[in-house]
Amino acid sequence: MPLEIIRGQDGFVAVEDKQGMDAIPGSVTLKKDAQNLIGISIGGGAPMCPCLYIVQVFDNTPASKDGTLAAGDEIVGVNGKSVKGRTKVEVARTIQAVKSDVIINYNKLQADPKQGKTLDIVMKKAKHRVVEHLSSSTADALGLSRAILCNDLLVKKLEELERTHNMYKGLMEHAKRLLRAFYDMSQTHKAFGDLFSVIGAREPQPKACEAFVKFGEAHRTVEKYGIRLLRTVKPMLADLGTFLSKAIPDTRLTIKKYADAKFEYLSYCLKVKEMDDEEYAYAALGEPLYRVETGNYEYRLILRCRQEARARFAKMRSDVMVKMELLDQKHVQDIVFQLQRLVSTFAQYHKDSHAQMKGADVFPIEVDILKTTFSYGQQEEFTGEGEEDDDDEELLTVEPTPEDSLPEPTEPFTGNLLGD
Repeated sequence: MPLEIIRGQDGFVAVEDKQGMDAIPGSVTLKKDAQNLIGISIGGGAPMCPCLYIVQVFDNTPASKDGTLAAGDEIVGVNGKSVKGRTKVEVARTIQAVKSDVIINYNKLQADPKQGKTLDIVMKKAKHRVVEHLSSSTADALGLSRAILCNDLLVKKLEELERTHNMYKGLMEHAKRLLRAFYDMSQTHKAFGDLFSVIGAREPQPKACEAFVKFGEAHRTVEKYGIRLLRTVKPMLADLGTFLSKAIPDTRLTIKKYADAKFEYLSYCLKVKEMDDEEYAYAALGEPLYRVETGNYEYRLILRCRQEARARFAKMRSDVMVKMELLDQKHVQDIVFQLQRLVSTFAQYHKDSHAQMKGADVFPIEVDILKTTFSYGQQEEFTGEGEEDDDDEELLTVEPTPEDSLPEPTEPFTGNLLGD
């Protein structure tokens, strides 16, 4: 590993191990806010670390609005004066002492975020995914923090989205079964109409013929009302299907990306905390820690990765919140519109069908059975061909017997059957 020896003020000598990372010098002028702050926190410095670096750039501060400084960058001077070998408290006081604009001389850390995405970070992401599905008591018993996960409002939003998805799915399934039943009922009305029309066409009596034909036409009209209902409600299913198959899955994908960004950010936060604890433990024991004594470049890389992960997390969170809000609005508007459309369509169908059947009240129908077209003597109208119809022919055709032609006696017979 390339090592760099640095001499600071008061004869302070240190060796830096940059671990393959470069640092480009530069300077930036920042205007302080009303609280006399520029919006950065500082770490490192004497006596343990040869470098003073930026730990965090706070939001909505002069440093964050300027965008030049980033976590992990080294601070080498303030207003042109070197701060090598100073403590972080001394540098902070020096910056606070400047009443006007402050000039920060820095070495910009040129680090690839992929260097910080180690196997340890991947394992931490996996752990956070597991912790998210644990109860608070279980997580506490295992020593795992769920605070940031439990306080995430988007988790509740996701639960609401799942309930909405199940509701739309059930509504579509119910609507499909209902429309199938209406289609079958419409076909039944059509069959009734055809049957009564055929009966009316064969009926020789004018009044009965008119009644049967009118009743058949009423059923055919009701069948047309059913088809009209199906054509009106079918687009509703298409709209619900679009919401169910496109809008919700797209939002789920966005939430999945957001969750990945969140877990990565939490992993870097946990890594920073572990490295801080390690540093405090060595400092408490008074023992040297190699990465700290050589510039703490590994820690500064993780700080840079955490900052970039936080930026991605914040952006994804904003996108998800906007998309969820739009989805909620569309859900509320669509469900009200579609239900009103469904109810009004069914109401119109029942109203039209009731009026149609009420106008076709032709019962009772008087039919003279003696003048019907049915002839029980004609076998071909009731039976087919073949030997299987012989019994039916015998039942339908009854030949008169000589006894049947004799008149019945009007008085009882009183003669002697045996004779004298």
